Amino acid sequence: MTEALPLDGVLVADFSRVLAGPLCTMTLADLGARVIKVERPGTGDDTRAWGPPYSETGATYFESVNRNKESVCLDLQDEDGRELARELALRADVVVENFKPGGMAKLGLGYEEISRENPGVVYVSVSGFGTAEGAHLAGYDFLVQAVGGLMSITGAADGEPTKVGVALVDVLTAKDATIGALAALEARRRTGRGAHIDVSLLSSLQGALVNQGQAYLGAGKVPERMGNAHPSIVPYQLLHCADAPLAVTVGNDGQFRRFTAVLGIPEVADDERFATNSARVAHREDLVPLLEDALSARTAREWQEELTEEGVPAGKVAGIGEGVTLAEDLGLEPTVDVQDREGRTVGRQFRHPARWTPPLESPTVAPPQLGQDTETIVAWLREPRHRTVRT
Repeated sequence: MTEALPLDGVLVADFSRVLAGPLCTMTLADLGARVIKVERPGTGDDTRAWGPPYSETGATYFESVNRNKESVCLDLQDEDGRELARELALRADVVVENFKPGGMAKLGLGYEEISRENPGVVYVSVSGFGTAEGAHLAGYDFLVQAVGGLMSITGAADGEPTKVGVALVDVLTAKDATIGALAALEARRRTGRGAHIDVSLLSSLQGALVNQGQAYLGAGKVPERMGNAHPSIVPYQLLHCADAPLAVTVGNDGQFRRFTAVLGIPEVADDERFATNSARVAHREDLVPLLEDALSARTAREWQEELTEEGVPAGKVAGIGEGVTLAEDLGLEPTVDVQDREGRTVGRQFRHPARWTPPLESPTVAPPQLGQDTETIVAWLREPRHRTVRT
């Protein structure tokens, strides 16, 4: 007999679109929640049109964050559509939305309205810049990376500020929203009360600045772009070999001593300029040329193998496909096959990163086609509400 998933019986009304909200609700779905995604008739979630690339079943952007969901098309500008959406929110354990602040309230779907009749609801709002003075600002990942400080520390020192190669702020915000939802569900189990969780892209970005942010708050140090170098550890960067760069992450003095021994320059570890990490940071410009001169004798792959064998973390820069292969070789099982409603395998996706013991038999249903479940869900919403919302 298959054990129940952690969120079995939890109903999630997903009024979100694009990335942060849908990734949050997909995580809840992976954990067993029933997620009903509300979409605009005719067009649906914006990311259904964000391509190429497209798979056989749709835009890969949309598919990356919408598996294990049902899709219902409701026109929220229409009175009947709003009433059906309200009924869904009143039946839900969790509501997730990323309208502009105040947008759901104007439709009669805000937290105050819904919680009056559904006091146990966990209501998660995702915005770009919060609900106060920033409420009118559009929340796009690229914009938040720019104005929030992340781009100022990303890119080459002599180049322009650079965004991260994925919508990282959206992803971080999704994880914060998920954490908030799960914590609120646990609090509800003890108190019977729901909660309103407000998460913004700017706050999630700044919470993720960690050491770089604290350098400013704690020491008044304004971090700058350093390319692939680390502000507090050396060598912790790309170093050039005979054919390609090698990522070297020497985290302590013992590793540095082993590193220089493998490179055939053990005397460098005894040089007072390089003997400690603090000294290496201070003399970075002197050290890096010495290391790269030694590394130029062999290929990055050769150095990777030898350094790894000696316990020095190092690796050649890989593409996404090579990264997937590495994870597979390490037994991490990074992907899952997804099936359509008839059980046919229609694609492969990255699974949720957490691994459980005993294992979770998480669902692997492909993202829904637009409005795939509209008829069934609308009929259900029109039925008398027999179910009492859990507290």
